[in-house]
Amino acid sequence: MADPERILVVDDELCIVEVLKALLKREGYAVETAADGTAALELLQAGAFDLMLSDVCMRPMDGISLLHQARQLHPHLAVIMMTANATVETAVEAMKSGAFDYISKPFKIDELLLTVEHALTYERTLVENETLKEDLRGRKLRYNLVGNSPKMLAIFEMVEKVAHTESPILILGESGTGKELIARALHANSRRAAKPFVAINCSAIPESLLESELFGYAKGAFTGANTDKKGLFEAADGGTLLLDEIGALPLLMQPKLLRVLQEREVKAVGATRPVPVDVRILAATNENLETKAKTGAFREDLFYRLSVIPIELPPLRERTGDVAALVNHFLGIFKERENKSVTIDRAALQALQVYACPGNIRELENAIMRAGVLCENNAITLHDLPEAIQAAAALAPPPAPTGIPAGEFRGASLKVFMHAKERDYLRLVLGQCNGDKEKAAARLGISLTTLYRKLDDGPDAPNHPFPPPPAPAAAM
Repeated sequence: MADPERILVVDDELCIVEVLKALLKREGYAVETAADGTAALELLQAGAFDLMLSDVCMRPMDGISLLHQARQLHPHLAVIMMTANATVETAVEAMKSGAFDYISKPFKIDELLLTVEHALTYERTLVENETLKEDLRGRKLRYNLVGNSPKMLAIFEMVEKVAHTESPILILGESGTGKELIARALHANSRRAAKPFVAINCSAIPESLLESELFGYAKGAFTGANTDKKGLFEAADGGTLLLDEIGALPLLMQPKLLRVLQEREVKAVGATRPVPVDVRILAATNENLETKAKTGAFREDLFYRLSVIPIELPPLRERTGDVAALVNHFLGIFKERENKSVTIDRAALQALQVYACPGNIRELENAIMRAGVLCENNAITLHDLPEAIQAAAALAPPPAPTGIPAGEFRGASLKVFMHAKERDYLRLVLGQCNGDKEKAAARLGISLTTLYRKLDDGPDAPNHPFPPPPAPAAAM
């Protein structure tokens, strides 16, 4: 199990510190506290935190000064500023200094927890993207491979291991998952990188022309063959040939391809002698070739020859954690193509993350490019995305704050929340004492008068906004 994320709470109001500590611990975070900026810096120097919640108005060091020094110590520390005296100037200064967000006291519980969650997610994504970039840079993987999900990291590791081999590789995956990008990465990281990379889509060329495209033809082989022409195998000599959509290769062509793989030579249409070729073969398909081989729709011997090393790419719906990184990647491509810098708002990004995306990465790229052109003020919103994505977002349930029942305290202040929890605890202890108020007061460490006063203001009072908690179960 992963270690809980660490949060530092800094405020000179002890009651606020204790309430936030209890609330955040209840959500599963590891929490430490400091009563001023100096004590906070000592904790930051001693160890790393994932997030800091800090008051603005403190002495001797104010929150903005603490923010500057904290971000210097830990550039990826998420920071949320708090104050009871909110002004536009202070908010702007906090955001310019690197704060993720700014909340005013008294704050609402659900808004506070959502802000904490979003701040941690944002900084975590930045760190993961930078780590991925360093990892890819170290491995010399190229051709726009983006992703840090476990499945993609396993594929990157596989590419690194098998790129230098000469064995045929079969790349499997739905349309739009990036099979050609993987093929290019395999070529770019092989000993053949300086030689040609040639790709052919077997489903895009008529059967009558496919043989001459692959193997070439000799002068006079057919009407219109006025000169010798090299095929793609010879064009890729010394390099890599990708046979995309290999499942569409006609049955009559399959034994000829098998012979090339076995003999490492090609014979042009109309030629009398074969020509040796040194080509590494990669194949890609979105079909289940093994099933086709068993039913006779694809030669079984060719299937096993091509699938010495299979690499299967997951659909985007199985790696939604990579969506944000892919969106940023496509926004960068859009900026280069259109000389226009565009951002995307939170609602639009969340819509893309919940959308099943049947067209996978290719569909995601098209959606970003389209939205980049249509958006106003250089900011992509939910309404700039295709209707299918908007419809999926409308059907998705809204995220509820972790650990708080949806709607129970929505819109409530921190004070109301704490009073409600206090009343719940009083009723629990009273139930454990079988309704004996004197015994309950003694266990709680309060006077009987105080207990009566708090119960009069409790859940049974008229017009109270919260329902009473369920009665404790009877002992068996």
